[in-house]
Amino acid sequence: MATVDSSARPKSFWVIAVLALLWNLLGVAMFAMQMMMTPEALAAMPAEQRQVYEATPAWLDIAFAVAVFGGVLGALGLLLKKRWAVLFFTVSLLGLLVQMISANLFTPAWQAFGPAGLVMPAVLIVIALLLLGYSRKAAARGWLG
Repeated sequence: MATVDSSARPKSFWVIAVLALLWNLLGVAMFAMQMMMTPEALAAMPAEQRQVYEATPAWLDIAFAVAVFGGVLGALGLLLKKRWAVLFFTVSLLGLLVQMISANLFTPAWQAFGPAGLVMPAVLIVIALLLLGYSRKAAARGWLG
């Protein structure tokens, strides 16, 4: 494959790659907080949130992990100028979709939060779609090797 001169990448490429990494690291922090939830922290949650947390099956936590760690790897792929960034942003999006759809099907999330509970998942999905689209665009323009 041909190498690409880094000067051919706009500065916005690097800004987006760094923001993508920071965004996905925030997701990893949220995942870690959920996995390390103490009984005291769980007891302090509002009853509706506690019910959703307690009803969440372990495989849904795996989808959460796939979403956030896939996103981190995708962002690292951008920073390293690698085509595999597209693959990992795709994996991240798929993990996110499984997580968000399943949360409403297999936990009492819909009863607890109603339509307002769809706002954050929608934002997360839009951002994941944008990162996937951007990585595809970067690959098509030859910015990723």
